[in-house]
Amino acid sequence: MSQPVIAGRFAADHDQSLVVFFIGLRINSVRKVGKWLPVARAMGPMIAELSQRPDSGFLGTETLWQPWRTIALIQYWRDFDALEAYARDREQQHWPAWTAFNKAVGSDGTVGIFHETYSVPRGGYETIYGNMPPFGLGKVAGLVPATGSRNDARSRMKAALGD
Repeated sequence: MSQPVIAGRFAADHDQSLVVFFIGLRINSVRKVGKWLPVARAMGPMIAELSQRPDSGFLGTETLWQPWRTIALIQYWRDFDALEAYARDREQQHWPAWTAFNKAVGSDGTVGIFHETYSVPRGGYETIYGNMPPFGLGKVAGLVPATGSRNDARSRMKAALGD
């Protein structure tokens, strides 16, 4: 279900440090559905689990599709400690999914996986959304009009410092 476009210019309503976690998979052998489908299906339960735990440090996610082969998520986290705690918690969805991936796929080349982690300090980012449905950090943190102290990129960077 698509969200409606919000006309105008907006910025994310967030003024704290955060961690951006970019994670995804690439289907390298399309015909080996038994290898890549379990990997693709594993992320949904993890996101559902995290979404039900506000204390987890998970702030939200945005899913991106690259036709035919790649699925990626941009995740927003309160801090790296929260992200790492989830990844290493043997009682949560990630650990068994990671173990199953290594057992079923490992390094056989049928499915590629990737992640990139960015620790972004308070005031180290700015956002702008013009005539968009809620997206990215704006979807996660909410939107505020990009006017006044949020009219241009430099001002939005200062606003992210809480000035």
